[in-house]
Amino acid sequence: MAPQAKPPVARIMDHGKFKFEQQKKDREIRKNQKVIVVKEVRLSPTIDEHDFNTKLRNAIKFLEKGDKVKASIRFKGRAITHKEIGQRVLERFAEACKEVSTVEQRPKMDGRSMFLMLAPTHEKE
Repeated sequence: MAPQAKPPVARIMDHGKFKFEQQKKDREIRKNQKVIVVKEVRLSPTIDEHDFNTKLRNAIKFLEKGDKVKASIRFKGRAITHKEIGQRVLERFAEACKEVSTVEQRPKMDGRSMFLMLAPTHEKE
């Protein structure tokens, strides 16, 4: 308790009870923490308007529920030579979601894929 005191002061305690109290505190902390779920929406560089709107609706639904959204574009074959097309699709996606989300990570290439992370603007009550 007080090792600097003269003479040093110590407390005798039941180790089993101490461990039990510690486990109870840990359980309470785990119960109150919020688990961050990341949902993924896959797009393609040549996505059509209707498909884009369907993916957008799903992403907005996830964001309103309080989950993060990872929008990804997988480049197939020679499409990787036109990364700017995929980037425009992701920018358009982020622009359409801006009422319910903020961009957490700008579009970034990772191998043959390009990613964009969106986080909800308001926390779910």
